[in-house]
Amino acid sequence: MRVALMGVGSLGTIIGALAAKNGTDMVLIDANKEHVKALNEKGATVVGTMELNIPVRAIIPEEMTGIYDIVFYLVKQTHNEVALKQLLPYLGKDSVVCTLQNGVPEDAVAEIVGRERTIGGTVGWGATWMEPGVSTLTSEVDKMTFDLGELDGSNTARIKQIKGILDKVCPTEIVDNLPGIRWTKLLVNATFSGMSAVLGCTFGDVMDNLKSLTCVAHIANETIAVVNELGIKMEPIQGHDLQILAFKNKKEMESKFPIYKMVWGPHRRLKASMLQDLEKGQRCEIDAINGVVSKWGKERYIPTPINSMVVEIIKGIEEGKYKPGFSNLDMFELPEVPEE
Repeated sequence: MRVALMGVGSLGTIIGALAAKNGTDMVLIDANKEHVKALNEKGATVVGTMELNIPVRAIIPEEMTGIYDIVFYLVKQTHNEVALKQLLPYLGKDSVVCTLQNGVPEDAVAEIVGRERTIGGTVGWGATWMEPGVSTLTSEVDKMTFDLGELDGSNTARIKQIKGILDKVCPTEIVDNLPGIRWTKLLVNATFSGMSAVLGCTFGDVMDNLKSLTCVAHIANETIAVVNELGIKMEPIQGHDLQILAFKNKKEMESKFPIYKMVWGPHRRLKASMLQDLEKGQRCEIDAINGVVSKWGKERYIPTPINSMVVEIIKGIEEGKYKPGFSNLDMFELPEVPEE
């Protein structure tokens, strides 16, 4: 069996290192030639809450050969059009592409590689890319998890096989409601990743500021309202039912603040991958995260003012109008909610 991981950024570097450490023969594919060179010459290095250096095998897309049976796909959604078409000639009839991207990417992936070859999964931890060959794990090691699901919710032989591979990285759970876990993870990203990118800070900095934490609460409330309107049942993530973050008044909203600190506390050191992209002068995945909430909110007549403001500010940063920073909080007008 030939196993590959395409898109070796902050997460992919760590996945590749742990998979190799625990005996998985996996080739790492990335377009960054300096990163590929460093991985081959120095190994995949993990720092932060884990210290590790493991020899790995890495190539650029132009060096792909033959057919890959399983491909873990972590390319940013902004590069799907190019990367998936590069991959397509190297997929066989029974090959499987397991997208571990942010957002709700399965339809976009399936459109190019085929629904029969597409499986989805979420990553329940975070990392920061430091330099070629080096990634910082910013989540606590005991909070590292994957959730994995077939598009139709079935429990197949191939998904058990893929779980076996991912289990060598961290504990992996097979779910029968992939949209539910996807939207839960989308809420996770839209809240703290969205605000981290807007404010240019870590998750911990977001939760330590009352106004930014209040923005987080409204992002979550808007997301849950959209999910409910779509008829999707959110699934727990790492044992936490985030549906309880919904609120109808200020008292309810403030009662949820300790939950944010409990659930996101182990990821305090995390800096959103969107912010990492902005710092490099690259486009980020905002349309695939907060933008998804705004899009569906508009279609279903659900107000999403805070998600939409996050999108507006981040697009402004991409255009050079703004810079990430806490001064951007002044642009948020918090919706009025009853006291009780």
